[in-house]
Order: sequence, then C-alpha cells, then structure tokens
Amino acid sequence: MEECKEYKVQSKNMKILVCRDYDAMSRKAGELVGAVLAANPQAVMGLATGSSPVGLYRELIRMNREGKLDFSKIRSYNLDEYYPIQPDNPQSYHYFMAQNLFDHINIPKENVHVPDGRGGSVEEACRQYEAELDAIGGVDIQVLGIGHNGHIGFNEPADIFPSATHVVDLQESTIRANSRFFEKEEDVPRQAVSMGIGSIMKAKKIVLVANGKEKAEIIRAALTGPITPRVPASILQVHPDVTFVLEQEAASLLSL
Repeated sequence: MEECKEYKVQSKNMKILVCRDYDAMSRKAGELVGAVLAANPQAVMGLATGSSPVGLYRELIRMNREGKLDFSKIRSYNLDEYYPIQPDNPQSYHYFMAQNLFDHINIPKENVHVPDGRGGSVEEACRQYEAELDAIGGVDIQVLGIGHNGHIGFNEPADIFPSATHVVDLQESTIRANSRFFEKEEDVPRQAVSMGIGSIMKAKKIVLVANGKEKAEIIRAALTGPITPRVPASILQVHPDVTFVLEQEAASLLSL
C-alpha cells in the first residue's frame, strides 16, 4: 500500500489517515504537527505519553536537528501524570517526556508544563493547571493516543465527560496495560492527574495516533459508535478539526 491513505468521514469534521506501518504513521503525524509549529513559532503544543507517540516525537527531534523546526518559543502542556509520583522517577511522565523529546530539542525548561503529581495539595495543582490552560485559550495542536478502554489523557470510561483538570482513579484495565512499564503491577500508581475532556476539546487542532491490532476495536467504537463517556475518545467526533493517524492494523475493523 501507499505510505498513508486519507479518508474523510462523511458529515464529521474529521480525517482518517491509514498508514502502512508504525514508521509511516509516525512520519505523517510528525508532518502534521510540524506544519503547525513551523507556521506559528510561538505555538502551544499539547502532548501525550505512551508508546504510540514516541515515533512522532522522534520526527520532531529530527526536524529540530535539521533546522526545520525551532522550539525556542514553543510552549508545551502535557495531558497527564501519575499520582503520587516524583518527577525524577523513571516511570513518571516528566521523565518520559524528557527522555523522548524535551532533552533533545531546544525548548526552554520554563516553557515545559506537566501536571504536578508529587502529592500535597493536588486539587490546588489541578486548579492552577486548568487556569493556565484557560489563560492560553487552549493549545494549538494536541497530540493524543488512545487507551484500550477508549481513554484519552487519563479520562477513564465514566458516567459523564469530566470538564477540567482533575484527579482520576485508574481502572484495573489501565493499571494492567501500564504495568509493562513497571517492575510489577503493584508498583503502578492507582491515581493520576489529567486534563479533562473539556480541556482537550479546547485544542484548535487534534492529531490522534494509534497502532497495533489490539487498538482496532476501540478505534472502531470511538469513530463509528455513539458519543458516550463510556468511550471517552468518542467525543472527538464533534471536534472541529481532528485527524486520526492510524497504522493499518489499528484501522483494520473500520469500513473505509
């Protein structure tokens, strides 16, 4: 197949790009994110952790090294962080982002923002993070992954779509899925701090990346099922500018 093929979803403001493999998916997602940052050198980018966006971050690093992107005036806001956890813990999302992106590009440390999961007054930390997001009017380009249960950020399936940055009780399926990054499952924090669905939906443009056959069922539910907080990513069906960049196995259950 060609590297990536584009599909448009009728009556929705979303595009689907199906790519032949993980590297092609990463290149295409990097191209989309890079175009926003190149057009606006003071853009605000929203970032996700997990294995899916790592290749995208490698593309941004490459473009920075080649002089195609300058991060000196870019600001970043991450979706989430475990709670409680220290920033220097190798399993923290602070650490993950430093290892996979921030330490390799010329973004000033003061321009990097990750939710505070250290403990203490976590509710106040949530309010402050949300106030910052409100002050910037939403990010210019938001990178998303998707959990096996449809979570975006750490917004787990629930009865309502949470609006603002908040503390989340992680579901057992999320804890099991994330245990591969820890020595044992008992080490996975049971809570996290996450941007709310309302925070995410304020982004001017969203790029969601997903790869692997194990994501195919939830991708189908998010794109073609009803909009429901039981599948948090389904809310993206009503976002004005969202692109799903999918490796072909993740898109295998879609009727395109």
